[in-house]
Amino acid sequence: MLTGKQKRFLRAEAHHLTPIFQVGKGGVNEQLITHILEAIEPRELIKVSVLNNCMEDRDEVAQEIAQQSGCELVQVIGKTIVLYKESKDHKQIVLPKSK
Repeated sequence: MLTGKQKRFLRAEAHHLTPIFQVGKGGVNEQLITHILEAIEPRELIKVSVLNNCMEDRDEVAQEIAQQSGCELVQVIGKTIVLYKESKDHKQIVLPKSK
């Protein structure tokens, strides 16, 4: 579980990233989760955008992706979801220590 301080740090880190996945009409499916897991391992921090044609609520989409992929949900802002998962082999992001 991330602390507020760690989430603020990750939000700042994610600011310059562009979304690499989009959730559309199909919603969240196994293929999307597989791609997210493959992409987040080397990167640790990714953005996913929710398209206008997505029928599900963006907050529900964010929760669903986080649960199914085992990622931490950092932020949902507008139609963009920020996800974090510590990498096993490519650790780059050092989180501020929680008190």
